[in-house]
Amino acid sequence: MPSALPDGEPVPEDGALPAPALAGAADRPLGFYLHVPYCATRCGYCDFNTYTATELRGTGGVLASRDNYADTLTDEVRLARKVLGDDPRQVRTVFVGGGTPTLLAADDLVRMLRSIRDEFGLAADAEVTTEANPESVDERYLATLREGGFNRISFGMQSAKQHVLKVLDRTHTPGRPEACVAEARAVGFEHVNLDLIYGTPGESDDDWRASLEAVLGAGPDHVSAYALIVEEGTQLARRIRRGEVPMTDDDVHADRYLIADEVLGAAGYEWYEVSNWATSRAARCLHNELYWRGADWWGAGPGAHSHVGGVRWWNVKHPGAYAGALAAGRSPGAGREVLSEEDRRVERILLELRLREGVPLALLKDAGLVAAGRALGEGLLEAGPYGEGRAVLTLRGRLLADAVVRDLVD
Repeated sequence: MPSALPDGEPVPEDGALPAPALAGAADRPLGFYLHVPYCATRCGYCDFNTYTATELRGTGGVLASRDNYADTLTDEVRLARKVLGDDPRQVRTVFVGGGTPTLLAADDLVRMLRSIRDEFGLAADAEVTTEANPESVDERYLATLREGGFNRISFGMQSAKQHVLKVLDRTHTPGRPEACVAEARAVGFEHVNLDLIYGTPGESDDDWRASLEAVLGAGPDHVSAYALIVEEGTQLARRIRRGEVPMTDDDVHADRYLIADEVLGAAGYEWYEVSNWATSRAARCLHNELYWRGADWWGAGPGAHSHVGGVRWWNVKHPGAYAGALAAGRSPGAGREVLSEEDRRVERILLELRLREGVPLALLKDAGLVAAGRALGEGLLEAGPYGEGRAVLTLRGRLLADAVVRDLVD
């Protein structure tokens, strides 16, 4: 089952934010994340807040139905308008994730986007993305999304090899994600991402190279590649514990990452975040950059997390409880925390170090500056133009990013 929510202080029934959270809001970009918690089946490695029809049966009644989900989520967008009051900002990015957003009708996704446009307005150059399962869309579905205002789409590919997909419990057929890229281009999507996972038990270097070559053949302008993480409570974790498949290996992950950077770099993709490559600055995912740069976003949907002006909160997880709260006129927030200045400093270092531009050295304390000098000498941070006044990871540093950042935050 999905992982537990963190602890925190209660969220007011009306969702009201402390006044300091809204101070200076006009100077910060605002994004929306819309969570669609439904999946046809549960992938063996997934611990996201998602639910299959079987898991929901009898636990939420009509309130948990995906048939009226767009209406329910629209209620939270209206709540966001009330909470943010006369905040003048138009929305810069919208990202629909899941779960499997494309289990909903395309018109439902468009209606959810329209609610944001109606309540807040969209910036003229707003980035509007949805994740998509390759087997749950066709060209007509994609055309409806494009006509409705979506201009970026991210397909879950994971691997081009059938035996790897089987271990991950992925249901799409090899070749379908690549076909989806062509279909998305045909209906006018300029920006298309393919998601990959490396380090799956049973995957070889040749399998991984074949997946990368399949991506290059499809021609998306953005690629995300993530190391497989075995989360407790997942089917994959249980299979590994029973000895049915081997445990993932950190050294294998490092080798696969190096292969990815080599292959993608040679094809004209530049890394701009540790796990993300793009063919140009315009192809970068602006919504994710909001997260990495600590901007403001409202997360709507069961279990979704939000952040505005140093206040972070999260919604109740179950779709029935979420819908019930909104139907009763209450915020669906389950808890929140107000970040201190030190919390925000640490988070900036944790997140911005992952970016190509790195993190300003001015954020580091004395011990962190000493650690940065040591990391520079060890070849983990760059000494060239990117490294002037900033801590910027080298390729080797990206492989050891978690260890580097632990030293810098001291």
